[in-house]
Amino acid sequence: MSEAKEMKRICTGILQLDLLLGGFPMGRTILVTGDAGTGKTIFGLQFAIACCKADLRTVHVATEEGTEDLKAQAKSFGWDCAEHIKNGALTLVGLSTRRTQEIETSVSMNIDPSKGNFDSLTQSLPKGTEVLVIDSLGSHASDLTPREFKDRLDVLIHNLNKREITTMLILDSATSREYNDLALFSVYGAIVMLKKENPYTGRRERVLDIVKMRNTSTPVQLLTFDITTEGITIISTGELEGPPEKVPHATGPRKKG
Repeated sequence: MSEAKEMKRICTGILQLDLLLGGFPMGRTILVTGDAGTGKTIFGLQFAIACCKADLRTVHVATEEGTEDLKAQAKSFGWDCAEHIKNGALTLVGLSTRRTQEIETSVSMNIDPSKGNFDSLTQSLPKGTEVLVIDSLGSHASDLTPREFKDRLDVLIHNLNKREITTMLILDSATSREYNDLALFSVYGAIVMLKKENPYTGRRERVLDIVKMRNTSTPVQLLTFDITTEGITIISTGELEGPPEKVPHATGPRKKG
C-alpha cells in the first residue's frame, strides 16, 4: 500500500480545499506565503478553529499581533476562541510584546537582538500539542543569511515532525521572496496566496496556488477564493478563466476589508 493511501489527513478549515486535497497530511509542515491582504492570517485562524472542532489540541503563535487582536478577528467571522480556550482545545500565544521588549533591551545595551531564534516559537508548547500555527516566521528571519535561515528552518521542522505536530507555517511576502526557494525544499507542502487581475473581467481576484503537497493529488490551476463573513471560501477552480456569468459565487455575504 502506498504512503498516500496510508497517510492520515487533517482538515484544512476550507471545505472546498478538503474536497480537492483530502486535507493536509497529518504530522507534516505546510508553508503558506503571500502578499499583505491576501488572507494568510485568516487562513491560519480558520485552520486552527477547524482543528479545535475536530478535537485536536491546537496552538496558535502570533509573532506580530496580540492575543486580543486575534480573538477579535476570529469573532468577526463567528469563531469563538473563548470556548475552545476554556475546554483546552486552543492555546493562543502572542509574541509581539515580548519581541518589542527584547529589541528595546538590546538597543539599550548596545547589542544586537537575538537573531533567528526559531526555538522561542516552540518553547512553550503544551504537552500533547497536535496542531501548530505560526504567524508569521518573518519577524524572526529578517536578519538571517539564506544559509542560516535554511539551517534553522530544517531544525524547526525536524523537531516538529519528531513530535508529530501538524504545522501551518506562515511567511510574509517580503521574507518569502528572499527565502521561498529554500523553504520549499524543507516543507512538506506549500500554498501561495496571491492577488491577480482576471483578464476576462478586469477585476483583481484572490487566488490560491498549491505549489506542492507531497503524496497528494493537487490541482494545477489556480483556485479563486473570496473572504466572506464565514471566512475563506473557494469560488472557482478555474485559472481565472471563463466569462463572469460562469464563475460560481461564494455562499454567504462578502467580508469587507
